Amino acid sequence: MKAKRSMLNLGFGLTSQVITIILGFFIPRLIMVNYGSEANGLIASIVQIISYFALLEAGVGAASLQALYKPVAGNDRSHINSILAATSSYYKKTGIYYFISVVLLAVIYPLVIHSEISSISVVVIILFSGLGGAINYYFQGKFRVLLIAEGKSYIETSIVTVANILNNVVRIILLLQGVNIIAVQASFFVLTLLQIVAFYIYAKRHYKWMDLSMTPDFAAIGQKNSVMVHEISYLIFRNTDVLILTIFTNLKIVSIYVMYNMIFTIVDNIVQTVNGSVKSALGQSYHEGKEAFVKFYDAYEVYFMGLIFSILTVVYILILPFMRLYTAGVNDVNYINFWLPILFVVIKLLTNARTSSNNLITIAGHFRNTQFRSILESAINLGASIVFVIFFGIYGVLMGTIVALLYRSIDIVVYASRVLLERSPWITFRRWLTNVAVFAAIVFITTKLNLSITSYTGVILWGALLGVIILPIYFLVGSLMEREVFLYTWSYAKKFRTKLKLKRKVAAGQTL
Repeated sequence: MKAKRSMLNLGFGLTSQVITIILGFFIPRLIMVNYGSEANGLIASIVQIISYFALLEAGVGAASLQALYKPVAGNDRSHINSILAATSSYYKKTGIYYFISVVLLAVIYPLVIHSEISSISVVVIILFSGLGGAINYYFQGKFRVLLIAEGKSYIETSIVTVANILNNVVRIILLLQGVNIIAVQASFFVLTLLQIVAFYIYAKRHYKWMDLSMTPDFAAIGQKNSVMVHEISYLIFRNTDVLILTIFTNLKIVSIYVMYNMIFTIVDNIVQTVNGSVKSALGQSYHEGKEAFVKFYDAYEVYFMGLIFSILTVVYILILPFMRLYTAGVNDVNYINFWLPILFVVIKLLTNARTSSNNLITIAGHFRNTQFRSILESAINLGASIVFVIFFGIYGVLMGTIVALLYRSIDIVVYASRVLLERSPWITFRRWLTNVAVFAAIVFITTKLNLSITSYTGVILWGALLGVIILPIYFLVGSLMEREVFLYTWSYAKKFRTKLKLKRKVAAGQTL
């Protein structure tokens, strides 16, 4: 069941990402062409600031998820309901605070930031961008946590994907018509409300046993404050760059950053989709036996890391040719920069290569033990970015992030290995170094080929070709370096295929 749900999560998640990527590519370009780079930077900065309001939810969702793994694995519905009752109580408070924060931002932002867009338009854009999130937290936050804990992320993905398709199509049509930017953002708000209705209908049909009137088990999510520290640190870590650039540079520089970050955010979303599809299985496996879990964990780390490096290798090779095509005709600022892809790739490799170790800390519930480390990472990032941006501009915020990541990524691996797995962290570091060597070799070879890409079709074809070649290389090297992991994975895959065949035979017999 865990394997089946993981595959469903992965399949639905990747399909969602592909659709979202294809549609999402049109919107930033249409904004730049129709409204200019400054408008693109302005909207990006508003979205980033609103993302900080997720701090109000920080801790509750992750703590509830960690608390739910065990009762979900044991099908203890009574305990599940008591945890959800506590979770629901906090999410309702969050929704109210979120709403107040959005209104305050709408009032204050136009007074602080100068823009060619009118103040009234900025106010309405902020309200449409933020109020949907407030309503969503109030009504549906706890239900999404349960879906993830049960390994049913594909349900959420399906609903969100349909909403994203409708949202992006409507926004593209409106942008092509050159309508006011307010109407574009209004579509996002309306479709957020439709998502809530869809989740409500699904819950009523499939979770009739859910009872939020039970006595809330606040103790089960007692680590929410420690989790909140991690969530706040992560949010600050991930979203300060745009804010710092807005304050210390200008909105055109923000637009350059946003364009490169858009590509790497897509990579993040794909990687997190894969991670999310397996995380619930990891969480349940952790409570079922250490020996089996460690084998599962090692297999996941080796091949997940290979996936990350392969995707980022392809992106690094193709990003500048793509950017030349994407920003053609936008002449108010130069978007082509040799150093930005290098800095972004370093950041994403350091961020995502530690994912398996970070998952282990989360699943084990070691939030309180590691909260100071998380605070220190954000402090280093914020301090270094502010200092470096003064001297190096857009490069400075990326350099500050790299400094913080070097500290925290190493620290996460050391903690997870020594404290939770009770083994040497060199096992994970060796896997890092192996993939770095493969990355360097592939990039060196491709630079000698001098690829000529002059169309989007060329980008797609080269991306497919490189992906087909590069992914197996990483997996092959990983398998050769980790023979025990390969044998375990091969054995697991054979058992999974055998189970599928048996189910098909049974289904065929029942049909006859």
